Amino acid sequence: MPLQSTAADHIRDLGDYVSASPSSFHAVQEAARRLDEAGFTGLDELETWDAAAGRFYVIRDGALIAWVAPESAGPTTGFNILGTHTDSPSFKLKPKPTTGKFGWLQAGVEVYGGPLLNSWLDRELQLAGRLVLLDGTQHLTATGPLLRFPQLAIHLDRAVNEGLTLDKQQHMNPVFGLGDAAGEDLLGLLADRVSGSGPVDPAQIGGYDVVIADTQAPAVFGAKSEFFASGRLDNLSATHAGLTALIAHAAGAGPRAEGSTDAAGANGSAPIAVLAAFDHEEIGSASRSGASGPVLEDILVRISDGLGASVSQRRQALASSFCVSADAGHAVHPNYPERHDPVNRPVLNGGPLLKINANQRYATDAAGAAMWARLCGEAGVPYQEFVSNNVMPCGSTIGPLTATRLGIRTVDVGVPLLSMHSARELCGVEDPHSLAKVTERFFAANA
Repeated sequence: MPLQSTAADHIRDLGDYVSASPSSFHAVQEAARRLDEAGFTGLDELETWDAAAGRFYVIRDGALIAWVAPESAGPTTGFNILGTHTDSPSFKLKPKPTTGKFGWLQAGVEVYGGPLLNSWLDRELQLAGRLVLLDGTQHLTATGPLLRFPQLAIHLDRAVNEGLTLDKQQHMNPVFGLGDAAGEDLLGLLADRVSGSGPVDPAQIGGYDVVIADTQAPAVFGAKSEFFASGRLDNLSATHAGLTALIAHAAGAGPRAEGSTDAAGANGSAPIAVLAAFDHEEIGSASRSGASGPVLEDILVRISDGLGASVSQRRQALASSFCVSADAGHAVHPNYPERHDPVNRPVLNGGPLLKINANQRYATDAAGAAMWARLCGEAGVPYQEFVSNNVMPCGSTIGPLTATRLGIRTVDVGVPLLSMHSARELCGVEDPHSLAKVTERFFAANA
């Protein structure tokens, strides 16, 4: 499957991917479906792998690691890794989730990450995630439009436009129906709307990881159709770019530019291209499927083992590897220019960001910046530099975590957004396609 030929094709496919991915578990399932169609083989971590060269992927909870190992790969072949994440700021269903009062049925939820609370008000929302039954089987569920955080009318809060204050416990309790909470069961609704296998017995649900997701369809708009609005662009925009680029790389799509860096490494092999889509980035990445956990190292070790690498050769392979950490970044906001650096002011459709921070909140260094500039030039893609205003705290990404855990040189990049962490974020229609194009170059490059 080649990369979509135009930005319009890419953005339409991104919309389809986001719509199919209301939770991190759905995001990896949809990625796996696409990889299956492209001839990849899913592997089970509990089994012995008879896999060296080829196209493979592994799912661990809400994370997915996929890779393409060339026939020439050997014990010291390096990895070109694109790191992304599958989760987005939201709300997660609590234990004993069916609550309510005054004739309203409500869902008990916990804030997940750092959502812009006001952006979730007065929207039709769904519950989505995984149910784990007492026998250990797992089932994905998505309800479709079900819930709403209703805002208080201005007649009852005349000063609301002077400043809205939302208490996370008192005010962020979505309604999902009318009735007596004692006689209703929200888990029963989730059990009825299981994907694929059909309904399950709610009495058999032993645990669940279920979040709230917006149901409004993604949309292209603007004077010249230059904008794209959607939920979960942070960070499904990068996960989708990496997925499409890896599939295109596996298919050998696209001509190689004369004088490009698509060359064999020191051992005569092209690099092993890896997509590492982690979960739990929005809450610190400290989990078995997060970037602070062992999932990427576990998979890289098993790939190296399959290629017959010794411990020393594996270290050699990691030393020649490169990671591009792709996560959404900030475009300059026209109504709040004082919140941005006065010189470096990225715009939508100006190309993906190169993210830089002196305190290593982003992992970019001079060598990484030079590699990114070279790859963007080869792909014919513009890029923009992002640095925070000195008085504004800088967020972070999986980039520094990967660099610290594995010692792999890492550069931080991403698609510029407005309304980051809103229920509905905004990007330019060109930038996700540009990120996919340069990512395809990266997967083949002797970086």
